[in-house]
Amino acid sequence: MKTEYLRNDAAGISRAGEILHHGGLVGIPTETVYGLAANAFDAEAVKNIFVAKGRPQDNPLIVHIASPEDLEPLVGQVSEAAKKLADAFWPGPLTMIVPKPDSIPNEVSAGLSTIGVRCPSHPDARAIIRASGVPLAAPSANRSGRPSPTDFDHVREDLDGRVDAILDGGVCTVGVESTVIDMTEELPVLLRPGGITLRQLRDVLGEVEVDEAVTRALTPGRRVRAPGMKYRHYAPKAPVTILDGDVLAVAEYVGRIPNAAILCFAEEAEALRGCCKHLEVYGGKADAEAMAHALFAALRKFDTLAVDAIFARVPNAGDGMELAVINRLEKAAGFERVTLGGE
Repeated sequence: MKTEYLRNDAAGISRAGEILHHGGLVGIPTETVYGLAANAFDAEAVKNIFVAKGRPQDNPLIVHIASPEDLEPLVGQVSEAAKKLADAFWPGPLTMIVPKPDSIPNEVSAGLSTIGVRCPSHPDARAIIRASGVPLAAPSANRSGRPSPTDFDHVREDLDGRVDAILDGGVCTVGVESTVIDMTEELPVLLRPGGITLRQLRDVLGEVEVDEAVTRALTPGRRVRAPGMKYRHYAPKAPVTILDGDVLAVAEYVGRIPNAAILCFAEEAEALRGCCKHLEVYGGKADAEAMAHALFAALRKFDTLAVDAIFARVPNAGDGMELAVINRLEKAAGFERVTLGGE
């Protein structure tokens, strides 16, 4: 397959919409990460997403709509709590799990009776949805398991020759996937942290539960309710290990590992620079938004350096963006974590 490269102008957006309307696959920009989109009403087109990505069939997709007003016509009755979230955060990096309508094929929901829906804030994404004339099912536009793509070159690297087109919309502003919250339970449940924080959700809804899969491996045999819950995700080629503890203990530990790399805070760069072959700074220790923005690009950079081991420093736990950063690195590391000397 020859992949078309499209600019984010009127002609490119029109062409992307045309391809999608007729059952093709297009890599599109969003404010979170790039998505691999297909017509959400077209079961065969949706199946091709799984083929192109090498994605497990039991990992559900998210449906993207162009406007908050499109939610009720798509899914039917919407709860008052869901309306509150849409009013507060749409367009934006929030996905709500709601009952699946019959119009959405089971391939999108991985056989579940629910679907995730979001309205992205990226103007190109909404323009493409409008141009296609249909809601779009779209996971991240990467080969399954790899770090998610946050710019055009990442998508081209993973999916050239596997999809019909990729539209270049620049660098994604958030840098991690959308927050996913289940609105079908008695109490809302956070399934995946992202660009809308747990603190923000609780400010609107009051009590919000946090699913176990946010902070630890999913219980064996449990069915996935949202993307990113079950499988090792976001991972570069070299194994990732999270290191907790004093920076000097970290430097000594990493220094004993040949051909290693470390992902660290800006404040620690000087102390850690001599301990390993490659060092990447992804933000200040208290700047979780900067970490989220830089995280996946940093993990992808390590792949180009052919390192044998990657160590990562993570922020302290909290209810802001640091929760999303920790979640993505925990998934990338397969929950491998080593605690060294105290802080």
